[in-house]
Amino acid sequence: MEKIVGDNLESNITKIKVGLASCGIAAGGLEVFDKIDKFLDKSKLNVKLEKTGCIGMCYKEVLVEIDDEQFGSTMYGPVKPEDVDEVLQAHLIDKKPKTEKVLFSDKLGGKEDEVLKHQTRIVLRNCGIINPESIDDYLEQDGYKAIQQVLTEMKPEDVIEEIKKSGLRGRGGAGFPTGLKWQFAHQAKGDIKYIICNADEGDPGAFMDRSVLEGDPHSVIEGMLIAAYAIGANQGYIYCRAEYPLALKRLRIAIKQAEERGFLGNNIFDSDFNLKIDIKEGAGAFVCGEETAMIASIEGKRGMPNIRPPYPANSGLWGKPTNINNVETFANIAWIIRNGASEFAKYGTEKSKGTKVFALTGKIKRGGLVEVPMGMTLRDVIFKVGGGIIGDKKFKAVQLGGPSGGCIPESLLNTPVDYDSLTATGAIMGSGGMVVMDETTCMVDMARFFLNFTQNESCGKCTFCRIGTKRMLEILTRITEGKGKSSDIDLLYDLSDKVKKASLCGLGQTAPNPVLTTLKYFKDEYIEHIENKHCPAGVCKQLIKYEIIPEKCVGCQMCKKVCPVDAISGERKSVHKIDQEKCIKCGACMDTCKFDAIRKL
Repeated sequence: MEKIVGDNLESNITKIKVGLASCGIAAGGLEVFDKIDKFLDKSKLNVKLEKTGCIGMCYKEVLVEIDDEQFGSTMYGPVKPEDVDEVLQAHLIDKKPKTEKVLFSDKLGGKEDEVLKHQTRIVLRNCGIINPESIDDYLEQDGYKAIQQVLTEMKPEDVIEEIKKSGLRGRGGAGFPTGLKWQFAHQAKGDIKYIICNADEGDPGAFMDRSVLEGDPHSVIEGMLIAAYAIGANQGYIYCRAEYPLALKRLRIAIKQAEERGFLGNNIFDSDFNLKIDIKEGAGAFVCGEETAMIASIEGKRGMPNIRPPYPANSGLWGKPTNINNVETFANIAWIIRNGASEFAKYGTEKSKGTKVFALTGKIKRGGLVEVPMGMTLRDVIFKVGGGIIGDKKFKAVQLGGPSGGCIPESLLNTPVDYDSLTATGAIMGSGGMVVMDETTCMVDMARFFLNFTQNESCGKCTFCRIGTKRMLEILTRITEGKGKSSDIDLLYDLSDKVKKASLCGLGQTAPNPVLTTLKYFKDEYIEHIENKHCPAGVCKQLIKYEIIPEKCVGCQMCKKVCPVDAISGERKSVHKIDQEKCIKCGACMDTCKFDAIRKL
């Protein structure tokens, strides 16, 4: 949706963009958009109002960008509905922008310049810039010129060679060379071939693919077109979980627009190349992110992995040669074709070229979406781009690769972000989730959380994955409840080894990673839980207790009033006490006390 207000339109028309990805909408973006619409109607200003995707600064939503001749581009945030009239009045009419709300600007400075300063945006090049529901906006950014170049100037082998030269590795997790993968599918014998986009993003704390689909769906479609031409496919599928309704909506709009303009369908750019793309909605099973399980799901079967070989490149969807890449991988393709493999390879390291998109979540100040060159250190990603830890607390660890990844401690923060370096730590790149933890995080409980996730998501086909993860979860739960035994650590190592070796797919093979890395780097916390029945972070409820400090207690009785189980006794103006047998460790007393008279042990 876009709206132009005013009769005398000029080439230098003022534009207002509102970030309306899921993050912006959740923060109240639709209400802000509506308030801006009403302000413009009332003021009769010559202004173009439009929506855009995720700008990346999710921690400052709702984001509103005003682009005008006098001040250039100015990003405001967070903007609440009640802020709209004041911000627009000051910027558009009084010409005195509310600088305290400015995040960054061409001419007004800003307090969040560091967010973009260290980024290189290739995948996210159009996110937050174009209207994701407008194909014309995409075309203005040279959209669909790459597929035109491919169809008019290049053979399939030329395309594959260019992608191989770029050094692009699959951004879905394992990092397999994209060009080589395409070559296998191209060389496979078959009268019918398929191209699949894996948009089944299921890692806790990951939203990279969703944001790209919501902010720039045509870049993914164009990447699929180029890949389909390279391998000889005429049918494509985008496998996207139904839990992403906005991404699905914008994908459907983009596919329809591409069909109407002739970028999808038959005889694309007057060539003999045809491609049709359909959307398959997944039910949210994490295991369907694995290629063979995804293929089974598209075929209408239960999403369970199959033994490989044969690999999908030779026998995939309905037994035909199939190539599968994820959203971020496809979003790189058109840029590489338009700018050249050597330009892409300028970024990154020797074996990990280009950029990587990360979803920064957890205890980090600037949570959101960032894209950085491969090779940047974790320290720089977290502290320079992400702004460091909320409340300036002490950094403890970062979980990379989701449930399939592992924990990296403070001592390894200078590790470069590339496939080989991260794998050497025991973690993996994964799809790009980066969950930051501070001193208040219990590493045993964190390992238990991820094991609970993978155990729930196991399809149950493999005995060791189905039962082994269950036994590991039981042990971790027992440790967090203060019932752990000294033999539990050895048992966790043993089970981890068996689950990794005997599981059929990547889910089971990597499920023990969070446990193994926390044991490797935070073994002292396990020992403290087991031997001293104490949680150093004060997270595990059964291992903590609340105690009233006699010399600070004034007997105000506020803690007594909020205790839901009557565990606190004491007369007014006398020192109170907590009955540890009754206490349920809810922390309400500590939160209520105004005199810091209650401590957690």
